[in-house]
Amino acid sequence: MLELAILAGLLAVFFSVVLAQDIMRQDAGTEKMKEISKAIQQGSNAYLKRQYKTLIPVVLILSAALYFIGVEAMLSFIFGVIMSALAGWMGMNISVKTNSRVAHAASKGLKEALSLAFKGGAVTGMMVVGLGLLGVSALFILFGKPELIIGFGFGASLISLFMRVGGGIYTKAADVGADLVGKVEKGIPEDDPRNPAVIADNVGDNVGDCAGMAADVFESYAVALIASMLLGVAITNGVIFPLVIGATAIFASIIGTFFVRLGKNNDIWAALNKGLISTTIISAILFYLTTVYFFNSINLFFAALTGLIATVLISMITEYYTSRERKPVREVAKSATTGAATNIISGLALGLQSTAPSILVIVAAILASYYFGGVYGIAIAALGMLSVTGMIVAIDAYGPITDNAGGIAEMSKLPVRVRKITDALDAVGNTTKAVTKGFAIGSAALAALSLFAAYSEAVNLQTINILSDKVVAGLFIGGAIPFLFSSFLMKAVGNAAMLVVEEVRRQFKTIKGLMEGKAKPDYGKAVDISTQAALRELTLPGMLAVLSPIVVGFILGTEALGGMLAGSIVTGLLLALTFSNAGAAWDNAKKYIETGAFGGKGSDAHKAAVVGDTVGDPSKDTAGPSLNPLIKVLNTISLIFATLFVSFAI
Repeated sequence: MLELAILAGLLAVFFSVVLAQDIMRQDAGTEKMKEISKAIQQGSNAYLKRQYKTLIPVVLILSAALYFIGVEAMLSFIFGVIMSALAGWMGMNISVKTNSRVAHAASKGLKEALSLAFKGGAVTGMMVVGLGLLGVSALFILFGKPELIIGFGFGASLISLFMRVGGGIYTKAADVGADLVGKVEKGIPEDDPRNPAVIADNVGDNVGDCAGMAADVFESYAVALIASMLLGVAITNGVIFPLVIGATAIFASIIGTFFVRLGKNNDIWAALNKGLISTTIISAILFYLTTVYFFNSINLFFAALTGLIATVLISMITEYYTSRERKPVREVAKSATTGAATNIISGLALGLQSTAPSILVIVAAILASYYFGGVYGIAIAALGMLSVTGMIVAIDAYGPITDNAGGIAEMSKLPVRVRKITDALDAVGNTTKAVTKGFAIGSAALAALSLFAAYSEAVNLQTINILSDKVVAGLFIGGAIPFLFSSFLMKAVGNAAMLVVEEVRRQFKTIKGLMEGKAKPDYGKAVDISTQAALRELTLPGMLAVLSPIVVGFILGTEALGGMLAGSIVTGLLLALTFSNAGAAWDNAKKYIETGAFGGKGSDAHKAAVVGDTVGDPSKDTAGPSLNPLIKVLNTISLIFATLFVSFAI
């Protein structure tokens, strides 16, 4: 059955290559469109190259540390770093080449543009699951024991952390800088070619929402596979079963891509949703057949089904709270009629409220999956949730592609009818990014719980005494870490955005004829400022994530570390949901007003909503998503160093 996992991984990669070749055969549009797309490509690739170079010393230091734990741990760590970085880079590389082609396809019609944008996203999605399953399966074949491949998860976690944090800082520094000067001060449209930060903003969509999301979910997918394999050691077929589940879900995801089609009512979200629903249904059928093949009982099928159901429910909840077609977002938009303050208050209230239904779904999933399979059942539920990763990432990566396509259409001055199509695609893209962030957060929580269970087994923790002073100390430390981590990121975006704002103001002031459209801005300067600021601000949050579990584990012990991990999962999950949903609501409230509601563009309500959206940008695209890799990194490092903590305590 290991051969099936290898075959599925290779098939996913092959399918990605076929899709990419089809995309590259499409017309990229006019010379102006190609020029803008090339600038976005160059900025995106330059950022990733510099980030990878920055990571090399960190990887070497950690590799040396892991050598003392075992050669297998070191090699699997390096392999995890390479595969995660490769998945992010390959996905982003095709996304930045799809954008102008989607803008050109929009001149033919909505159907053609949607099909191409989704194909671009599917390249990233299938590459993530393909390389993830290939990596874990190959290492298991090589080393023979799941405990020897934990390093792969750590490598994926490291890349995820830095890609999410760095990409999040970059994208929002550029976005906030462009909006504050362009929209608020100068009153020019979004993606206006006169704005010196417009290329940096479009680059940010790719390094944050495409490469960052890919690395984040790649990590969740990999650690869920590894954690479930670790917890299944004592169960007959318990180690092989997760790999086969991953393989069958890849087949389901590939089939699901063919269901993404526009209906008669041209509902874009419904077309994308068809792909997700069909993938979920096919996965459930294959999970049942797989469970029957491996076990006498179908309990683990119900555990996996719990994860699939949780995926659908969390997607529905997130869509309800963040779609501009729904009541909550329209209420946030209405609150902007009385000013920015009420708009921010309304959005924050929505974000806080949205945590309750999502938490109830996750709690129900935990209780149900434990009932069907104990702690192994929870791991299988996490894997069931992450099994549709290929489709989820495809829908997510669709977002930055359509966002860039809209920007290229605006900057190239394409006809209004084309811009209407790209605007419609982009509007749904905001919802897809919000929905997939909800999935990423929920799956990260279940994946972290699986790692936590594996850590507990590794250090022989049957119970954690919450009346112990050290455990209480660990619990509070763990609860505080996501808040401190988020503060670093929000401040980083603020600092970087200030630099971009100053540069954009400088160019408007010193470049004669820029505002009149007679002169060209220096796009490269804003790109460079955003890149340097993002990489500079990585240090503190990265050190906090890597060192916290090591310090607590050695000083306070394994039980206190268990308390710390529990605290970080709970507050990290709640904060991530609040930030992501509030930010998405502010964004779509602004876009709802731009359709003509409450005075439309240029009205007082619109100006207030722009401020709310600006506050929401680092919330939904930096702090919120970055909490996912944080809680997984804390648990992965704890698991890797578990034996040392036990030895030190003795």
